[in-house]
Amino acid sequence: MNFEGEFELDGVPPEKAWIVLSDPIAVRDALKGCRYIAPMDDDFNFDEYEPEEGLETLPDADADDVADRAFVAGQKYAALMQVGVGSVKPQFETTVTINERDGDDFEMLASGGGDASGSSFSMNSGMRIHELEDGGGSRIEWWTEADISGRIAQLGSRVIKPVSDKIVNNFFSNIEQQMTDVDEETSSGVTDRLRNML
Repeated sequence: MNFEGEFELDGVPPEKAWIVLSDPIAVRDALKGCRYIAPMDDDFNFDEYEPEEGLETLPDADADDVADRAFVAGQKYAALMQVGVGSVKPQFETTVTINERDGDDFEMLASGGGDASGSSFSMNSGMRIHELEDGGGSRIEWWTEADISGRIAQLGSRVIKPVSDKIVNNFFSNIEQQMTDVDEETSSGVTDRLRNML
């Protein structure tokens, strides 16, 4: 199944949109049903991992903390995500690898997959941030190719697509609010410093 879309952020320049979308904690907080997104190694255990609570995001977080935890190309991340599709509400143990991160063109590519009771998926996805033609904001383009199998796949695209659209729309609505807060309350000096760190 293919999913794609775009949305615009008036008044939020690509540099600030990129910083927010580079922060796993900001992404986690904007993604309903996501318990954590954490760097993982070969010994990572989904059942035993306890995410750190109360982590701040911009504009309240320290710039160094945000830079230290930013997504890294080549790094694998564990994500625990619960998705409700009809009467099925599986909790997916997901592994995602950041394949590419280009801070000049504001592009990030990722791949991964996950399993839940009786269902699994694999995906390739990406996003690219463009400056609006009038220079007054950003246009974020995103896409995902996903292969879904098991109980959820049996429900069919007629059921899956609206649920996926709702998750994506909620995510971008939440992330837009974070970006607006960052744009209004974070000084350009902090943004420039983060851009250099990332």
